[in-house]
Amino acid sequence: MMGSMACEETTTEATRTADDTRPAAASARATTADGSRTSGTRAWRTRLLVLGIVLAALNLRPAITSLGALLEEVRTGLGMSGSVAGVLTSVPPLCFAVFGVMAPRLARRFGPGAVVCAGMAAITAGLLIRPYAGSTPAFLAATALALMGIAVSNVLMPVIVKRWFPDRVGSMTGLYSMALALGTSTAAAVTVPVTDALGGNWRTGLAVWAALAAAAVLPWLPFVRDRRAESAERPARERGEPRETGHAREAAPGLRITRSRTAWALAVFFGLQATGAYIAMGWMAQIFRDAGVPAGAAGVLLAVTMVMGVPLAFVIPRVATRLPRQGPIVLVLGACGLIGYAGLYFAPAAGAWAWAVLLGVSNCAFPLALTMVGMRARTGAGVAQLSAFAQSTGYLISIPGPLLVGVLYQHSGGWGLPIALMTALMIPQMVVGVLAGRDRTVEEEAAR
Repeated sequence: MMGSMACEETTTEATRTADDTRPAAASARATTADGSRTSGTRAWRTRLLVLGIVLAALNLRPAITSLGALLEEVRTGLGMSGSVAGVLTSVPPLCFAVFGVMAPRLARRFGPGAVVCAGMAAITAGLLIRPYAGSTPAFLAATALALMGIAVSNVLMPVIVKRWFPDRVGSMTGLYSMALALGTSTAAAVTVPVTDALGGNWRTGLAVWAALAAAAVLPWLPFVRDRRAESAERPARERGEPRETGHAREAAPGLRITRSRTAWALAVFFGLQATGAYIAMGWMAQIFRDAGVPAGAAGVLLAVTMVMGVPLAFVIPRVATRLPRQGPIVLVLGACGLIGYAGLYFAPAAGAWAWAVLLGVSNCAFPLALTMVGMRARTGAGVAQLSAFAQSTGYLISIPGPLLVGVLYQHSGGWGLPIALMTALMIPQMVVGVLAGRDRTVEEEAAR
């Protein structure tokens, strides 16, 4: 009997123990399940963010290169002179300079995701309105609306990459730059054929690009309510990686960016490469057409120049992040530009394909500049300030270039003087690019 009682007592104790552990086990399972759900949600949001970055990048240049491919038809349809067309090609850098500087402030108030989402919506509206505006001033105003959306997205893309992917700045910048180059080249290549397929009306050919911009709005909608655009700090903490401290985040907004020589060098480098890029996007097709190349082939040549950025925009940032100094890359890209401009001057039609390729390689200074923005600042807030300063100042510097090319073209009756101007600007671009590529950060320089 005593044995039976002992056995029963043991069984009761075991049952009680099992009962006591059951809630703990259930709690552990719930915690694990909740952690899995949280991890799954974060992974889903990260994939959605990558899709949003790619779609946004695809829309950051078609508003410009589609217009470059049909510039002659637009000039005829709206009665533009060569000088006014030069003003039109200067509108992109002007808008980027004016509206880009507002991006960090808007991002702090509404969140980067909300600002980029609004930017994609502005691009959609501008591209839909401008072909049917009916006059040159209205056309310019609608173009400015689309470019405003592009401007804020331009500035915030490096910020989003730095915050969400701090350990993959090179690869994510490469992906973003590759998508940007793909959108640029595709718009240049297919705008004329699409216009012809839709009846030859240049207005329809420009308006179709609004559909791509509308698609880019959708992935950003879940991030509209994220006032701080949930950064990579949490994933980095889980991986045991370093993250920004509260002190670093607070200190960075007070950074006096204008005290940094590297920031100024990067801004001037950004401005000079933007000058060459917007001259190419606005006028290269016209240079080839004036040399006797058919309109369709001239559009394809412009597309070749732009499409060179697709593979190289992915490779160059990855190489740049592995080098302590990016000066050698700057010099190689500059040399390609000098050879390409010389070819445009001496044999624009005979060597058209070679010059298009070389100038396309030279235009990859843009993804290199974006990569250096991410490398020349330590914190996310520092990157935001540097990106806004370098891009806004740089685009301000680039405004006179396309306009001056249009004036020189109209008054000289040829492309000799404009090409000489492009060649002359490449030399200081190489010099300041080497200075911007030195291994230092703007926080260090501003502290001194």
